[in-house]
Amino acid sequence: MLDALTVAIGAAALALAAWCGFAAWRDQPTKDWHFAGMALVTLLVLAQLVVGLVKLGQGAEPHDGSVLFVAYLVGSFAAVPAAGFLSLTERSKWGSVTVAAGAVVLAVLEVRLYDIWGGTGA
Repeated sequence: MLDALTVAIGAAALALAAWCGFAAWRDQPTKDWHFAGMALVTLLVLAQLVVGLVKLGQGAEPHDGSVLFVAYLVGSFAAVPAAGFLSLTERSKWGSVTVAAGAVVLAVLEVRLYDIWGGTGA
């Protein structure tokens, strides 16, 4: 897979987590700009989903198996939008906390995707 894209997604997810965490620290709910940030991160993850599926279609084989890899791709794609949807139902600082947590989960999923693909040389 594309290592640069994985790193970019991880960095963007951590930046989103810090941004929403700061909003929560200031007792603010998620705002329109936070949703724009979530959309950007989601677009990056969509690109990764497409690249991953194309690589699988071309015959590339993840180190730990295709089923696990696709499951993590789909989970990565769903992490931030699910957190954003939940933040709409909680219009307090806890909505911002939810998005921050979802973004941290995405960053961890990216590390795991890198491992599943065989990026660590294992």
